[in-house]
Amino acid sequence: MRRIHREATRPLASSMVIIGEDKFIHFSGVAGGRACTVVIRGATQQILDEAERSLHDALCVLQQTLKEPKIIYGGGSGEMLMARAVQELADKVAGKESIAIEALANALRQLPTIIADNAGYDSADLIARLRALHSEGKKNMGLDMDKGTVGDMGKLGIIESYRVKLQMFVSAVEAAEMLLRVDNIIRAAPRPRSEDNRPC
Repeated sequence: MRRIHREATRPLASSMVIIGEDKFIHFSGVAGGRACTVVIRGATQQILDEAERSLHDALCVLQQTLKEPKIIYGGGSGEMLMARAVQELADKVAGKESIAIEALANALRQLPTIIADNAGYDSADLIARLRALHSEGKKNMGLDMDKGTVGDMGKLGIIESYRVKLQMFVSAVEAAEMLLRVDNIIRAAPRPRSEDNRPC
């Protein structure tokens, strides 16, 4: 990989920019361009907070991807691949452990199902087709939600950060383990209902 160093072709300049009703100073010609400002606008404070959280999450994903530049194919292909490997392990294990392992495989298949449901497509049909393709060894196949069909994620350029996907999987397993370790469920006594003395 070669690094190409470029000098700033124009001197530092500033100008006044109006966004909505606010005035901002816009600097251009900065050498290297290492700093930037993102202006977020919205109708309510809730929309602004949600946009800021989404932007922060996206920047964190980019930071993690730069630290560990591994990627996996998206569109549910990674989950289907993991589900198939887990299902094969469940078939080899004897006893009650196989039921737990199979439940994990079913849980992994839920993510592509949710992707299809959120896009408004027939998830049952898409997941059945996706499972058939993965059983044929087509590991790159995932959900193409632009066309509402199954497609090759490598050709479509749909990728995800390996680091983020790994953390998501680890967090899900930790949450499941925490729920399984609950010994007692503490329930509050039901609230007594008062008599209804209103006239009919």
